[in-house]
Amino acid sequence: MKIKELLKHNECYVAAIIIVLSFAIHITSGQFFTANNLVDLVRSLIVPGMMASGLFMVIASGNIDVSFPYTAMLCMFGVTKLFQMMHYEGPVIFGFLLAGLMGMLLGLINGILAAWLKLPTLIITLGTCTIYLGFTQGVLKSSVISVLPEPLADMAATNLFSVRSASTNLGSSMPVSIFLLIATLLLVGFIMKFTMLGRGIYAVGGDPVAAKRVGFHVSGIKIFVFTFCGFIGGITGLTQVSLSGMCQINFFDGYEMTIIAAVVLGGASIAGGSGSVTGTFLGVLLMKLISNNLILLGIPTNWSKLMTGVLIIVGVSTSAYKMTAAERKVTSNILICGDGKEAADE
Repeated sequence: MKIKELLKHNECYVAAIIIVLSFAIHITSGQFFTANNLVDLVRSLIVPGMMASGLFMVIASGNIDVSFPYTAMLCMFGVTKLFQMMHYEGPVIFGFLLAGLMGMLLGLINGILAAWLKLPTLIITLGTCTIYLGFTQGVLKSSVISVLPEPLADMAATNLFSVRSASTNLGSSMPVSIFLLIATLLLVGFIMKFTMLGRGIYAVGGDPVAAKRVGFHVSGIKIFVFTFCGFIGGITGLTQVSLSGMCQINFFDGYEMTIIAAVVLGGASIAGGSGSVTGTFLGVLLMKLISNNLILLGIPTNWSKLMTGVLIIVGVSTSAYKMTAAERKVTSNILICGDGKEAADE
């Protein structure tokens, strides 16, 4: 019975695909399970994993946000430039707090507009992402910052450990920012699984009218998920700076589609009301597994966008199929109950 229940969850199939694909890559190239490749893979999950966690809550609530990469970009440049002008040399945590607060403000704008205007959130966030990009380019005069302020430079140079592959002699290091990913996943998982707020997010995503009737504050939940996504976006922007050792505007090009695809592939319905943080992380892992290892399969890397598009369609189609199947099941049960009542009356 437990196996049957497990097979009903999307995470099971995504995990199976990841395992099969991993062994296929290793059999083809012999390099997938090398120490440096595994560390590089984990390292590449940090930024998209954090972003996907924040976006998952938005999608679970029945909304969509395409402005989160531009929120991260604005916070990233804002904090880095401010630190440069101040010649800041204090603890780096204040930079992350500032970036998080900036992200919360930008997310709050999205949430208030969504709750007030009652427009599709895709339209609202398309507008705000253009504003955030214009502000970054016009007001902050975004350019490549190759010499980071001391706290960010120190964080970029700090690693937990380093490994070197015996076969290729290539080395890789695990950054301390892996703890930020772990903390984000745990926080989102706790909120969604163990709190009334998490239940409210799922309820609003499933049926906002019913959620309102049972006492959930629909507008408040909508504002919260966008504000929280902005907070995660701000922290993620500065995390990207610490990982790359520089700051440039094209870090997050195309991230919105990749992250949305990862969340939907992980089992979240694009219409809201379902999904899990575990599935979201597995979706991110699958996306990065494909984009990072195409070359090991002998496939040109410029095919990665095509693969992303295919995965988006597969994920959305799976989500739509599940919704249709659930609706048919409910309709069938209603008809059976109706027939049973009529037979009893006769």
